[in-house]
Amino acid sequence: MATHDERSSDGFLPFFREYTKTWIHAVAAAGLTAFGTLSVYHRAFIALALASYVVPPIALYLWRPSAGRDAATDRASEPSAARDRAATTADRAATGDTALERPDVAAESADRDGHDGVALGSDDDRPDVDTSGGASGTDAASETRRPHVREWRPVDVPTEATLRDVCVTDGGAAHAVGEDGVVLSATGGDTEWSVALADGPAAQGEELQGVDATADGAAVWIAGDSGAVGRLEPETGLHTDYTAPLEITNNWLGVAVAGRSGDETVLLIDGSGAVLRGRYRDGTIGWDEPVTPGSGSSLSGVALADSAVGYCCDTNDAVFETADGGASFDRVGPVGAGGTLEAVATLGRGDCLVSADDGVVHRYGGSTWTPERVSEEAICGLARREGEAIACDADGIIYERGGADWDAVDTGPLESLIAVAVAPDGRRAVAVGDEGTVVERR
Repeated sequence: MATHDERSSDGFLPFFREYTKTWIHAVAAAGLTAFGTLSVYHRAFIALALASYVVPPIALYLWRPSAGRDAATDRASEPSAARDRAATTADRAATGDTALERPDVAAESADRDGHDGVALGSDDDRPDVDTSGGASGTDAASETRRPHVREWRPVDVPTEATLRDVCVTDGGAAHAVGEDGVVLSATGGDTEWSVALADGPAAQGEELQGVDATADGAAVWIAGDSGAVGRLEPETGLHTDYTAPLEITNNWLGVAVAGRSGDETVLLIDGSGAVLRGRYRDGTIGWDEPVTPGSGSSLSGVALADSAVGYCCDTNDAVFETADGGASFDRVGPVGAGGTLEAVATLGRGDCLVSADDGVVHRYGGSTWTPERVSEEAICGLARREGEAIACDADGIIYERGGADWDAVDTGPLESLIAVAVAPDGRRAVAVGDEGTVVERR
């Protein structure tokens, strides 16, 4: 039985205040009202009314000390239990044993810190972690659960010329082209950029507009003004001039390449709306007669998903699809863009993105075009890989899309960006633009 001191430590008044919030009090109050009303018929109902209201709280209070004693005992044991838990945790930290009863808690914590739980790179991308145990073991275990988040960073390159196009190979090598025929290259494991060509394939300083590489990265094609066309082999440094194919000296506005080195399909586009297809076999290239997919409006973008499937777009709201490597095209537009189409990217047939100079990206799903507002500025560059799309705009902002939404990336102030590319595995992405601007994600 509880003592008086135990009861008074809680007090009847605090108990009664809590009691008035219960359903029992509500029933007792209803009984008081009901029996009080019946007292007009017989005075005995007054006693029943008082009893119905007074007896329940007294009975509950008298019963409560036993429960209160148990609760008090439990409360008294809580500090000791807390100390035991703290001691156990300290022991684990001292021995490097950081196993948790609920391992998902750490993952939830990482999510709250802004990580999505999806590894963005291989183990080589992650920071080094001390797993030797000791007091730092907890921090080490936390680090191994967090993916290394790669950021976009401006890099220095040996030119201040405007760079107009870029490609990144499957092995992570990057190549960019631009004013005065400059070609820049960086190997897959290198952050340093060097000049591969200083003045174009014909050493005439023609401005280069496009660059693309074979599937294995062993050959790179470049194209630009006055019919400039060239092929480079980065490993050996060899380059071959194919300027003015079929004696055409139009300004080539873009190039797309598919296939492995030695089995290459090359598409060139120009300002007259023509596509020129070349097929490189056994060290030589053969060119087909150019075809004009549309009305003759200037073509502004071209991309090949493989040696058969590709897309090109023009400045008259049209997009054209090829399923035979550029021998013929079918119109899959008009897109319905409010601006002029700028760039195109694809992963395969029925999967295409085009961007416009009004900041909208249009997505093709095989039958219809769906617009998506990305920026208020012209989206000049687009890149695709499985599970990701990247865009860059004329205001120097990069946008990434890995799910339903496009997200702007904080890269700091940049010059206007013109083109962007990403490796198939996503380990390297590069955007280029005015005044030798190069920004990388690694």
